[in-house]
Amino acid sequence: MSYAEIASKGPKQSPEEAAAPQPPQVKSTDSSASTSSLVDVDTPSVRTVPSDFDAQSVQTDTQAARIELEAEAEEAAARARAEADLARKKKAHHHHHDDKHAAAAAAADKARKAEGWIVRHLESITEGGAAGAVAAVNLLAVVGLSGWLGYRAWGMYDRGRLGAREVGLGLGVLGLVGAVEGVFVKFFNKAKANKGQ
Repeated sequence: MSYAEIASKGPKQSPEEAAAPQPPQVKSTDSSASTSSLVDVDTPSVRTVPSDFDAQSVQTDTQAARIELEAEAEEAAARARAEADLARKKKAHHHHHDDKHAAAAAAADKARKAEGWIVRHLESITEGGAAGAVAAVNLLAVVGLSGWLGYRAWGMYDRGRLGAREVGLGLGVLGLVGAVEGVFVKFFNKAKANKGQ
């Protein structure tokens, strides 16, 4: 005998008894709806501001600190400009070098500094043992770019839209990537040579 058969032989329930109980209903009043969004100002977490807050030029501590830092930076920049002007005047008074020669020397010095910066950062990569990871990422980037360009070219070929312009553009992208790779490898090898010394 099943449970359903046993339950069917028992006393019958009225439809009200068999029905699920009704969920409780929440009664809303108009007065609570108008004040429900108000913040209790008596709690200690709520802070009030003076009535002229919007008219104040500095409204927060952070803003005051930023203004103070900007003023200090402006003063430092003014001092640096004054020192640079003084040094320039002294240099112009004591030395009468050719401007082109000085500009070329300055440009060469900047290039050496930039190259030294790149080499130092690549040296730190090779020292940390990340050289293999850099080479792997480099290989994946080149293979991924080549694969993507090949996929796009095949799609254009299938649609009959692959022409000399598109092929030239793809070869130009690969040439540009190759040139960037060449420069990167040059600096990477220089960093490895510096590390070996």
